[in-house]
Amino acid sequence: MNKYKEIQLALKQNPKKWVITGVAGFIGSNLLEALLELDQFIVGMDNFSTGNQKNLDHIKKCVSKDKWNRFLFIEGDILDPKLCNEICQGSDYVLHQAALGSVPRSIEDPYTSNNSNITGFLNMLIAAKESNVKRFVYAASSSTYGDHPDLPKIEHKIGNPLSPYAVTKLVNELYANVFEIAYDFPSIGLRYFNIFGRRQSADSAYAAVIPKWIGEILGNKSITINGDGETSRDFTFIDNVIQANILSATTTDSKTIGQVYNIAVGERTTLIEMYNFISENIRLRLNKLKIKEPKFDDFRPGDVRHSLADITKAKDLLGYDPTHNVEQGIKETVKWYLNNLHEQ
Repeated sequence: MNKYKEIQLALKQNPKKWVITGVAGFIGSNLLEALLELDQFIVGMDNFSTGNQKNLDHIKKCVSKDKWNRFLFIEGDILDPKLCNEICQGSDYVLHQAALGSVPRSIEDPYTSNNSNITGFLNMLIAAKESNVKRFVYAASSSTYGDHPDLPKIEHKIGNPLSPYAVTKLVNELYANVFEIAYDFPSIGLRYFNIFGRRQSADSAYAAVIPKWIGEILGNKSITINGDGETSRDFTFIDNVIQANILSATTTDSKTIGQVYNIAVGERTTLIEMYNFISENIRLRLNKLKIKEPKFDDFRPGDVRHSLADITKAKDLLGYDPTHNVEQGIKETVKWYLNNLHEQ
C-alpha cells in the first residue's frame, strides 16, 4: 500500500475538519468531492467570482446525502478578515485555493488580481495561524519560475516574474516563509503546473486551454493556438493535485513542512500535441464529428515558452506519486465533458 492510500484509509477511520477556499471553483470542487468521499467534514467558502454553483450542484448529485451533510458552504470573500477567522475556527486543515488566476487577466487588471491574491491570501494565513490549524496548504504556481531558463524547473531556482499574476504568487510564498520565521507557523505551498480535468470552466474569457478547446471542437469550431504550437507545458491532471493536497495537509514529518513543491507529472507536452490528444479522444467517441484544423495566432504576452517540472522533491518528501500522465488525464477529461455536456 502506498503512502497516499494509507492516508486515505486513516482519514476514513478518523475524520478531520477541513477548510477549502474557492470551493466552487475547478480545483476546490474536486478537493471537496474527494474529501466528502473520505467522510471528512468540510467548511467551504466561495464568492463566485470564478467559481460556479453548478460545480457544487454536481457534487451533491454524486455523493450520498450523509456525505453531503458533512459539508457547510459559506458564500463569502477572502477579503473579509472576520469571515476568514470564523471559517478557520476549530479546523484541522486549510486548503487555500481561492485566487484570481490567469496571466492575461492580471495584465489587464493588476489591481484586482493583487487584491485577491495577496490581501486575500494574507487574511487566510493570519486566520489559520490564529486558529492554530494543524496545516495551511496553499495553491502556489509554476508562473513563479518566470524567466529562469533551466528545464526542468527545480524549486530553489526561480527567475523574474513575467506577469502581475506571477508576482502575486511569488509574494504568497514570501509571506508563507515570513510567517514561519516570525510566528513559527509553517505552511506548505504547491506550485501547480497547468492543471486540467473535470469541471474546469470552458465559458470564461480566461478559460484554460484544454476545456476551451474541447468546447470549441464539440461546437464544430476551429481552435486557436497561440504561437507556433511548439510552446510546451507540464499539463497535470486534477487527481494528482488532490493527492498532493491531502498528503501535504496530513504530513507530520518536520522535514516536509515549510516547503514549496512542484506538483506536476514531469512530462512536457507541446500545444500541438495536446490538440492531437484531445482530437483523437473526441474522435474515438464521436467518430462522425468533423474536426477542423487549428488556427495559429500571436504568442500571448507574459507567457513562458516552455515549462517542465522536476517532481523529485515532492516524491521524496511527501510521497507524491502521480496516478495519471497527460494522455490518461485527457482520456478521463474528454469522457467527463461528453457525459456532462447537458450540465455545462
